[in-house]
Amino acid sequence: MNHPEEASNIELNVNDKLHPINVAPFTRLLDVLRDKLRLTGTKEGCGEGECGACAVIIDGKVINSCLIPIATVKNSKITTIEGLSGKAAELVKESFALCNGAQCGICTPGMVISATDLLNKNPNPELDVIKESLSGNLCRCTGYIRIIHAVDDAARKLKES
Repeated sequence: MNHPEEASNIELNVNDKLHPINVAPFTRLLDVLRDKLRLTGTKEGCGEGECGACAVIIDGKVINSCLIPIATVKNSKITTIEGLSGKAAELVKESFALCNGAQCGICTPGMVISATDLLNKNPNPELDVIKESLSGNLCRCTGYIRIIHAVDDAARKLKES
């Protein structure tokens, strides 16, 4: 049996690709994504699960990767901002650019992940639903109006398509 701090070989399914890595089981998913897999789109904001900058989708659910030990996701499907795809994702990214929803960029990946997850589950959300969906994401630049407008714009385009 391995000591808890000893590295072990595991295989992660990230963005539909299998990645063999050697890492201690309590290493944070965020650190593995950024440091081992070089998927630096996922950002570290607070490191305490409060800001949403490190949000990823694990088995269909938005999760803050700074809180997740790598050993708990070895049999999971993980999607980062780099692997986010589909019509809703395309429209959210496009609307963030057109509506100036991205400012400094720290919160943007988490916001885009959360917005895409929302539109994949509810393609016609009311503004209150958009706000609630983004409530786990903090924007240091206080660009919330533009961000909410971008998600609403993406939802409108998704409905029209």
